[in-house]
Amino acid sequence: MSLESIQLDKVSKRFRLGASHEYGRLTEAIVSGVKNLVRKAPNPRPKLSLDSFANRMEDDWFWALRDIQLSIQSGDIVGIVGRNGAGKSTLLKILARIVTPTLGRVGVRGRVGSLLEVGTGFHPELTGRENVFLNGAILGMPRSEIRKRFDEIVAFAEIESFLETPVKRYSSGMAVRLAFAVAAHLEPDVLIIDEVLSVGDQAFQRKCLGKASQLGAQGRTVLVVSHNLAAVANLCHRAVLLQDGRLIADDVPERIIDQYLSEMRSGDGQRSWDDDASAPSSREIRLRSISVRGNGIDSPASEVDIDQEIFVVVDYRVLIAGTPVSVQIQVRDETGAFVFWSANAPSMNLEPDPWFGKQYPVGMYRSECGMPANFLNDTRYFVSVLIGPEVGVVALRQDSALSFVVHDTGAMRQEYTGSWLGPVVRPRLNWRTSKL
Repeated sequence: MSLESIQLDKVSKRFRLGASHEYGRLTEAIVSGVKNLVRKAPNPRPKLSLDSFANRMEDDWFWALRDIQLSIQSGDIVGIVGRNGAGKSTLLKILARIVTPTLGRVGVRGRVGSLLEVGTGFHPELTGRENVFLNGAILGMPRSEIRKRFDEIVAFAEIESFLETPVKRYSSGMAVRLAFAVAAHLEPDVLIIDEVLSVGDQAFQRKCLGKASQLGAQGRTVLVVSHNLAAVANLCHRAVLLQDGRLIADDVPERIIDQYLSEMRSGDGQRSWDDDASAPSSREIRLRSISVRGNGIDSPASEVDIDQEIFVVVDYRVLIAGTPVSVQIQVRDETGAFVFWSANAPSMNLEPDPWFGKQYPVGMYRSECGMPANFLNDTRYFVSVLIGPEVGVVALRQDSALSFVVHDTGAMRQEYTGSWLGPVVRPRLNWRTSKL
């Protein structure tokens, strides 16, 4: 009989917008108490109930999770699916004991290995070798047990040449490889994987998914958050769908993915944020809207003609003068397969973006990425937007912000009446036949 590995009983979590802490640590509680004394306005925390509190909720509070009821058995590989901001990462942080729930009870059986953010659990000044032993000690493993698995960890991470290098000098891909190798090989009872695997290359991602499948076969529990729906379908035995902090569906991956995609299809070709509190922001930049437009069409469109140029339009506000800005987009198809990535860097454009590399004054800006006609095949695509100070550096990210459908009007089917056989792109290339 399979043991219950994870049990969530009416778990809810609230955050204060703009708050620097959530009173999750002793030092934070002390600081909060001192502030209350200085203000001469004690603010004891009353016992909360979700229903009673909702009626008097202030504008600067929001519930990241609401009444999550979930039970997972040992050996289950479960995918967690949902839009950006649905509560997926908050749920994983609660299970990893990084944050505590506001309401409800959480039970996790055994040792937990988590891979939530690039560099999590690593000391930047320590070498790769030292961090392997540090992470093992954090998991409660004796040094002799870590030493037994050390060679296997290093071989899996493929960083033998950098073992004696401080982790602060690692690339994000190297840090992820080592972090996953440590988390997966130190035999956790529960392995938690967030979107960080998207940092690694495709070959290493396949390697990680294979290892996760192996752990599940050994009776260990694996939780995966990913926008790669193909990976969720192929790896997981079960999936759950989160929406606005609530668990709205729990079923086999195929049905969960269909439900998720049907909700994503309801968009109008534009995602916008009118108030500062909800808009994705960094210290320097605030995202305002993302839209898809067809050539010659002024308004956003969720369905575009394959024979017309397609534009992804990103509007954003620069908050601090002198900020350099790089706008990047990632496009995936309905299965979650990665189609392409592009940025406004000169090396990735036919004509240089005149603003690239400059220091932006404060104000509103629009960056547009144009795709040629008959480039994408006829199917649905999902757009993620990443903005940072330079290419490859991300200050804010909006995953699967919106979707659009490319329709084939049949204008190019005089010679061929079926859909083009290529799965994603359908380029018109130069062919020439000559007599030999």
